[in-house]
Amino acid sequence: MTAGGPLQEAFRDVMAGVCTPVSVVTAVENGRPYGATVSAFASLSMDPPMVLVSLARQSRLLAVIRRTGRFGLNVLSSGQAALGQRFAAKCTERFHGVQWHLHGGVPRLTGAGGWVSCIVAEVVAGGDHMIVLARVAAAEAMAAPPLTYFARGFGTHQSMQPVGRQ
Repeated sequence: MTAGGPLQEAFRDVMAGVCTPVSVVTAVENGRPYGATVSAFASLSMDPPMVLVSLARQSRLLAVIRRTGRFGLNVLSSGQAALGQRFAAKCTERFHGVQWHLHGGVPRLTGAGGWVSCIVAEVVAGGDHMIVLARVAAAEAMAAPPLTYFARGFGTHQSMQPVGRQ
């Protein structure tokens, strides 16, 4: 089946029905920040703490992460849709006018709902993307509803019932 065939369209439609968190992956090289919006990231392990993110094979950000071995994961809060759109756009100056600072050697976006500083453990192929497996070096949660992506649009999640820790 071709890349633009019926299976790909059906899969795209199924995935549009899956609610995902919106995050901006960031890195810095030679003092220059890089970043991109991702919806494909997940907690991988609690012992040791690890995450995974998926980045396009041709991404400049992926190249920087492979060279530096570090990245930041900025989990956006519900009021940051414009920031999510900005870092998803095809432009080179995504950080222009954006408030950020270095934290643990990688860019941290001001006001992000959650923060994870990561050290690359392994990069593996996954179709037209590369999956970056990383150890968590630092993490900080903030009390803010998350920005989510569902049905090809931004929104948020409201808990109906608290889930207890197990």
